[in-house]
Order: sequence, then C-alpha cells, then structure tokens
Amino acid sequence: MPIVLYNAPQSTCSQRVRFVLHAKGLTFEEHKLNLLEGDQLKPDYLRINPNGVVPSMIHDGAVVIDSAVIIEYLDEAFPNIAPLRPRGLAELAKMRTMMRYIDEMPAASIRVPTFNIAFLPRFQKMSAAEFLAFAESKPLRKEFMLAMGQKGFPQKDMDEAMGRLSRTVERMDEWISASGGPWLMGGQLTLADISVMPSLIRLEDLNLEQLWKHKPSIARWLAMIKLQAPFKPTYYPGSLLTEQFPHLAELKKKSV
Repeated sequence: MPIVLYNAPQSTCSQRVRFVLHAKGLTFEEHKLNLLEGDQLKPDYLRINPNGVVPSMIHDGAVVIDSAVIIEYLDEAFPNIAPLRPRGLAELAKMRTMMRYIDEMPAASIRVPTFNIAFLPRFQKMSAAEFLAFAESKPLRKEFMLAMGQKGFPQKDMDEAMGRLSRTVERMDEWISASGGPWLMGGQLTLADISVMPSLIRLEDLNLEQLWKHKPSIARWLAMIKLQAPFKPTYYPGSLLTEQFPHLAELKKKSV
C-alpha cells in the first residue's frame, strides 16, 4: 500500500517528513493542506488527526502522526535505504536526546517570530469574532493563538523565543565541535539534523540569519544540508513564507 502524506508546503514539521521520504527515495501520495484556510480543521482531516495539525501519514493502513514520530517510523520501516540513525544504542540515545531538545527549543520557539512577522497581518484583517472562532477551532493551538491575539505576541515573548533560538544555535555549534562535524553527530547525516533543519531555514526566510553570523560551523552545516539531494524536492516552490507573503519578500530584498 502506498504511503499517503497529509502536510502543508510551508509547515516546518511537514518539511522534516518530506526530506526523509525523499532521502529514502520513497514514493508517496501527497495531500497539501492550506492551514490558513483551515483545511486541517475539517472533519475529514480531524478523523485522521484529531489534533488538527500537520503532518499525518498513512502507511499500510496505519495512521502515524507527529513529525518526530513519523521520521523515526520511516527509518525503522525502511532501515536499509539511506539509514538516518546511528546503529549503536548509546549513539541512538544521544540522537534521540538531541531530537527532544530540538522539539522543546527551536521547533516550539520558531512559531512566535513566524506568527508575529509573517502571519499577523492576515489575522489583523479578521474581525474580532472571526479571529476568536478561528482560535477556538484549533484543538492543539488554541491557547497559543489566544495568547498572540490580533496584536501579536508582546516583545517579551519575542525576546524569549529569540533567546531560545539563539541558544539552539549555540548548542548546535557545541554538538558539531564535539562530534568533529560536519553534521551534528559527526560524519553521518541523522534525523537530528533533519529535525532542526526547518527551524534554521525558517529563520533565514524571516531574515533572522544573524543568529549564526559568528558561527561558521552553522553556516557550513546549513550550506551542506542545502546541497543534499532531498533538499530541493522538500522545498519545492511555495514552501517558503517569502513566496507566500509579499511583505516578507520585500523585507528580504531590503536586507540584501
């Protein structure tokens, strides 16, 4: 039975899964959801993923949700094709520890600048009632949306998020230094690298790449991951926010 992937082009979590699928050369049926239009909240999709978020994957009739779970599932289901996990138990535990840190720090924190810089203008065009209904409809992100409101997250929240993202860059630099690089765990590209990749691509897309201005190891890491064969099909046209939001594209142009 073919793999079926429900995802969104600009979703950082979806980008993780697409990269792994392409790295392994797996054929899959892709369903693209428009998150700003609320496709992820429609009854048909909620029957697949009651959390109302992407991505979700169906393989051999089984539904698998949560991007971190999906990418480990794929590497376990297809272990002999482009393996993305170390074999030793100690190294495997180290990789999983990195992935937990990535989900706790950058993967969660990147949402704050994304919503404030990219999505907020759209929400500001809604009436108060429309915005409240949109926020209330989100099973997993309701409190996040209400905390942002139509004025955006306050500077304190932005500073905290950027601080966590900055510490992530520091931690990545430490991992690369300790392992000898060029990847987080040394010579092998692993699920840890793929897990953090979308957060750094998003920071770059939001014109926030100054976070690693003085970290050449991170610049090299980012350049290398962009050269990997799965990168281009993962970031197909429409996967970057600058391609969707004109005000971001203009901001990017002014910085060049």
